[in-house]
Amino acid sequence: MDGTKPKVAIVGRPNVGKSTLFNRLLGRRLAIVKDEPGITRDRLHSTCEWAGREFILIDTGGLQPAASEGLAHAVEKQARLAIAEADLIVFLVDGKSGLTPADSEVADLLRRSNKPVLVAVNKVDNVKQEGRALEFYRLGLGDPFPLSALNGLNTGDLLDKIVALLPDKGTAPQETEALRVAIIGRPNVGKSSLVNAILGAERVVVSPVPGTTRDAVDTPFSFQGQALVLVDTAGLRRGARVREAAEHYSALRTRRAIADAHIAVLVLDGPEGVREQDQRIAGYAHEAGRGLIVVVNKWDLMKLSPPALKEYTEVLRARLSFCLYAPLLFLSALTGRHVNRLLETILEVKTAQNHVLPSANLAALLADLLAFSPPPQVHGRSTRLHELKQTGIRPPRFALVAGDPEAVHFSYLRRVENRIREAYPYTGTPIQVVAVRRERK
Repeated sequence: MDGTKPKVAIVGRPNVGKSTLFNRLLGRRLAIVKDEPGITRDRLHSTCEWAGREFILIDTGGLQPAASEGLAHAVEKQARLAIAEADLIVFLVDGKSGLTPADSEVADLLRRSNKPVLVAVNKVDNVKQEGRALEFYRLGLGDPFPLSALNGLNTGDLLDKIVALLPDKGTAPQETEALRVAIIGRPNVGKSSLVNAILGAERVVVSPVPGTTRDAVDTPFSFQGQALVLVDTAGLRRGARVREAAEHYSALRTRRAIADAHIAVLVLDGPEGVREQDQRIAGYAHEAGRGLIVVVNKWDLMKLSPPALKEYTEVLRARLSFCLYAPLLFLSALTGRHVNRLLETILEVKTAQNHVLPSANLAALLADLLAFSPPPQVHGRSTRLHELKQTGIRPPRFALVAGDPEAVHFSYLRRVENRIREAYPYTGTPIQVVAVRRERK
């Protein structure tokens, strides 16, 4: 996903099927869909391809022009931002409900945007119902296009129309892989505020209501020449507290966002410290082999003396002892303090994830280890160690070649890992060391 691709925004009042259409056009279930208004709150971006053309498809929350405050106003603001950045707008209306005053208000807003608009009439489930689209001529935005996002009726034809209206390709620069950074943590610790602080603009909905973010929201940007995608995720509660279906799917999206990311930024609530759920969330990133940075947010509220800060840090590290490799940053999303340092650390972690130790260094490391700390016997069995080699990156992976891999205790593998980190710290990334059998020649 990058800024060279044209953008197509799906807009409309709440509960007309925007997320269902978004998923249908993408050909996969990305946005959360539930028969309840207000499920989509942020705008979602994803690359869509049709007939050899790629474009960025944007799903938005429901437009409610009458909303003047609170969460509804924040969602409305995100939809307006999507309209501003789009090259083409798909205005989705509900064929079953018919034309409403709210549709007319949205149409007035779209006319003022001076953007090309396609009126798509949803919930037309078969050819016999296509007459439902006729009353939407009254919007004055051109020919209404009947379709069913649920069963796919006419959605291919809609994609044909979208591609035909896209701006010319032009000459786009060569696309490079963007670094995906997932912002993870419990609800209401300031994840969306941190995303906004990084971007310097309100690109995602921020609200003091826990659980405001439900989808994992991708936001592309660049820093020091590096293309990045920030993924703002829903807060993960304990399983027993995940009661509603939308929250359940939010948790699944967050787990998938971690799996798809290169680096995860775990946001902690500074005054609350590390909770059990924070440990669990950090464990998800650690087990997935992702880069990890621990951020203590709301530091502007903390007034700790040097001894108290030392104790606070020691307790935090002890509770996250399985990921001591993760950099620890204290910042304030509200004031912007140390946010730039977080971006610099993300680039440092990327470098570490891709670092390859020279074979000569690994050979010297193993020789030194064997000289001072040969492997102990396991159940009376011992083995000869032949070689230590690096087998992969992101995360860095190493193979300890042994005559009998089962005779290498896991504690010895941990010792090898520690010696590798002495040779190169691999900041912010787990490393994997496994014992493998020597191949017969």
